[in-house]
Amino acid sequence: MAKFSHLSFGRRGVPLRRMKARPKIGTTREFQFTVGPEHVIDFATDGMPAVLSTPRLIGLLERTAREALYPFLEADERTVGAEIELRHLAPTPLGAQVTCVARVIAVGEGTITFHVEARDEHEMIARGLHKRGVIRVEKFARRVARKMT
Repeated sequence: MAKFSHLSFGRRGVPLRRMKARPKIGTTREFQFTVGPEHVIDFATDGMPAVLSTPRLIGLLERTAREALYPFLEADERTVGAEIELRHLAPTPLGAQVTCVARVIAVGEGTITFHVEARDEHEMIARGLHKRGVIRVEKFARRVARKMT
């Protein structure tokens, strides 16, 4: 009997292909960047130092996880952020080097869960969990288009 581990089933019981391969637990991606003016808080005035903002950090951690999955996707697939739980533990000043790491810790039917963390040259600055959903571009675009009319 054939195994269809790469298939999931839609509403009508029709098999839907998802991903050309599933990432293994432990699949890891790193991304490094230097904290620039575009990454810092917008309220650095009156003695408040310019530090890496949490929303920018979240975006870069999501990017790291997304890039970890590129080798596993079909040409018509992408991943989208579905959930994030993050503790921003320490400030990081303008000009500092940051390393973001995303490591696969669970693979479900259409979702991948990552442990994410970020470090600067001195310490761990953030850690948490992030889930990404696998989507078909055409189907996703149709869903978005329905909201625009």
